[in-house]
Amino acid sequence: MKYIVCEKPGEFILKEKEAPIRKSGEALLKITQVGICGTDLHAYGGNQAFFTYPRILGHEIAARVEEIGDNDKGLKTGDNVVLIPHLYCGICVACKQGKTNCCTSLELYGIHTDGAMQEYFTAPVSLLLPAQKLTDSEIALVEPLAIGAHAVRRAELVAGETIVVLGCGPIGLGLMKFAKLAGTKVIALDLNQERLDYAKNVMNVDHSVMAGENAINELREITNGDMAIAVFDCTGHKGAMESGPDYMAHGGRYILVGLYKGSLSFDHPAIHKKETTIICSRNAALEDFEYVVEVLENGDFPTDSFITHNVDFTEMIENFDSWLDPATGVIKATVNF
Repeated sequence: MKYIVCEKPGEFILKEKEAPIRKSGEALLKITQVGICGTDLHAYGGNQAFFTYPRILGHEIAARVEEIGDNDKGLKTGDNVVLIPHLYCGICVACKQGKTNCCTSLELYGIHTDGAMQEYFTAPVSLLLPAQKLTDSEIALVEPLAIGAHAVRRAELVAGETIVVLGCGPIGLGLMKFAKLAGTKVIALDLNQERLDYAKNVMNVDHSVMAGENAINELREITNGDMAIAVFDCTGHKGAMESGPDYMAHGGRYILVGLYKGSLSFDHPAIHKKETTIICSRNAALEDFEYVVEVLENGDFPTDSFITHNVDFTEMIENFDSWLDPATGVIKATVNF
């Protein structure tokens, strides 16, 4: 079978190897589509945390069951499935609380261990979700959308609240949709006007604001001086992340969804006077994946416009560099297998 490996920063190679053989408790999967994540872009660029080379990327995974044994999920050969890419221990302090997304020994396919950028893949049946009603493209979106859904759940949003989302990348845009479904008023903030227009016209956010010196004043005007009760960072950019509390109301919540590789600094009097609640949101849990599947089944997410670029795996290497450039209009790129 063929697979694509990131040998080192800036270098992908198309190779061949024997197809894997499933073990007891596993399923053999035919990979049908893989989404390209910001993590993959960072890994290719050499600036992804918790990463080593060589590595087969791919954790936004759509698959079809090729072989499977008896299982309590009723899955059978030919079924379409979501593969949850989180390998967790099930016994640590986090797992015992149901927080498998932050297991003390968590490994993610495509980051800590090899992922699904290959024609066939084996995975524990416990990580599979039935997705018979979804297309391959919708299945490939479940994982990145679950990250935004998890952040919204972590923030415990209340209908009618005003929130700000920093960053109109795939995670931020998905989060905006789930926040709208939760009944909140959403303000999108970004440096890219096309992304802001997409957030306004497609995700139906209430306001879009260009990041920069005047952003604070615009937000004050929009919120009548109150600012936002919840601010989500989906940029992973140090400067943006450190500015987040400036957009937050007194008594508000700041949710860090993006991941920065180094340290962050905040002015303590500034965050103390607001009695700031800082929340980190990592990955997603089973209930978030299930919720996203339900949203997609109901047709409540604009999959067709969200996936802007799609190529066969034999064309991925020659196209990957272009996906690093916002000027190409990329929101989400996917690869067919």
